[in-house]
Amino acid sequence: MNSIKQAIYTDQAPRPVGPYSQAILVDGFLFVSGQIPIDPSTGELIEGSFEEKTRRVLENVKAIIEAAGGTLDDVVKVTVYLKDIGKFSEFNKVYSEYFKGVPPARVVVEVSNLPLGADLEMEAIAYIPAIQEDHY
Repeated sequence: MNSIKQAIYTDQAPRPVGPYSQAILVDGFLFVSGQIPIDPSTGELIEGSFEEKTRRVLENVKAIIEAAGGTLDDVVKVTVYLKDIGKFSEFNKVYSEYFKGVPPARVVVEVSNLPLGADLEMEAIAYIPAIQEDHY
C-alpha cells in the first residue's frame, strides 16, 4: 500500500515563516509543524501576557487540526518549547483548558531561543483514522 502525503493549509493559522507546511497528513497521522504565537490575520507575533500567547499557539494548532478534519481529541503527542521553564505552570493552566479527558503524551523543554524571538512553540501529532480511510 502506498502512502499518500498531503499538505494541510488553513488561513485560520499563520502562514509558514519558512519552507515548510503547516501540517502533513499521511496514513491517518497528522504532523503539525511548530506553532508560535503569531496572529494569522496580521502575520505578527502577538503582544500581551504569556497566557494570551499560549492561547494563540493552541488556537493555531487547533485550526490546523480542524482543517485536516480532526479535533484536539485526536492529538496523541505534543512537544512544547519554552524560553523560560519558569512559565511551566502558567502554560499548564491554559493547556489543560484545551486538552480535557485523556491528555496526549507530551514533552516540555526549555530552549535558549525560538523563531522570531517567541516565548513558546508547540508541535503536535494527531491520529485521525477516518481521514486514512477517505484516501483509499
